[in-house]
Amino acid sequence: VTAVFAANDHMAMGVLRAFGEAGRRIPRDVSIAGYDDVPEAEFQMVPLTTVAIDAESTAERILAELVHMIELGRPTTDSVDLEARLVIRRSTGRRPDR
Repeated sequence: VTAVFAANDHMAMGVLRAFGEAGRRIPRDVSIAGYDDVPEAEFQMVPLTTVAIDAESTAERILAELVHMIELGRPTTDSVDLEARLVIRRSTGRRPDR
């Protein structure tokens, strides 16, 4: 394994710890990224790269879609676009040539 993208930052922080305890160097041996940019992601021994979202506007959009589905019995669209941004920290990097 050379990279892990976890479903959320808390899972990614667990992966950071597990690989560290196994002697793997982050990011030299394995890159790790999470999703949601929780405040503690920045303060890990190796700061975590993550995808940041605006949780409040995301929750509002999802709730509006759910209410629409309950009222009309169908979604408003086939897909829902949510804004996100990549926050690059030290847990990801180029893999050295082997």
